[in-house]
Amino acid sequence: MFIDIHAHAYRRSPPWPVKFCTPEQVLERYDAAGIEKGVLLPIVSPEIYLPQANEDILEMAERYPDRFIPFCNIDPRALTNSTDAPLDRLLRYYRDQGCKGLGEVMLNMPIMNPFVQNLFKHAEAVGLPVIFDGSDQVGGDFGLYDDPGLPQLEHSLQRFPDLILLGHGPVFWSEIGRLDTPAERGYVFRPGGGQVGRRPVGAIAEEGVVPKLFRRYPNLYGDLSDYNGWHALARDPEYGPNFLTEFQDRLLFGTDICGFGTAFPLVDLLVEWRDAEKIAPQVFNKVARENAVKLLGLS
Repeated sequence: MFIDIHAHAYRRSPPWPVKFCTPEQVLERYDAAGIEKGVLLPIVSPEIYLPQANEDILEMAERYPDRFIPFCNIDPRALTNSTDAPLDRLLRYYRDQGCKGLGEVMLNMPIMNPFVQNLFKHAEAVGLPVIFDGSDQVGGDFGLYDDPGLPQLEHSLQRFPDLILLGHGPVFWSEIGRLDTPAERGYVFRPGGGQVGRRPVGAIAEEGVVPKLFRRYPNLYGDLSDYNGWHALARDPEYGPNFLTEFQDRLLFGTDICGFGTAFPLVDLLVEWRDAEKIAPQVFNKVARENAVKLLGLS
């Protein structure tokens, strides 16, 4: 029923800060939730999680070819630690090994940083869509930094019109509606551990920048994984179905499964809205799996 655009697994689970699933544990959760297959995203930048090799993802996908789809990931400081590094050499290699995209890009630099722009340039040239996470600060966090209103994302969409960028995470999805304060965009780490932050709540009285960017840039897609994608839709049960319907060709179901206990609230929400006829069956099918099939060229 579902294809997951955003999943994580480690060949052997690291001890801290997150005990990630093994591929077998991911499949156990998939079978229980009716998820037929998913994209495995390697983590390569060290801002929060222990990095893993692209080869680990390829090996897991080779072991379960009917269940896992590999993405590659490249830290833009790779090869020469310069803003003109020939990252296309790596990206072409991994594309030819079967990787269908790039991500999850999680390093903590501004989106318009020349290192990040160089990575985007080469991903566009090689033809790989990019999934990235975001942050509202530089330092003490992970994810690409953007300002309120997402101007750096917009400039990237303008500069690379043939690059498909999949927005994901709190900085992106918080701006589905107009923000009350900029701090609603993300979370910051507490000095003693854990995170503090606030998500925008309640009905969307005024649209934010995200639907406006969707209307303006056909190369912007939405990764609905993790709590933030679900929350952006569920916070307003009238606007959420309308958003899904308007952008039905560019929104993709995801889980962002990390630990074995990761919740999948989007499964229940999409099924509920389909069964209540808040979204049409074709909208459900596109978001649940067909958009992933088209984007990734799956059979």
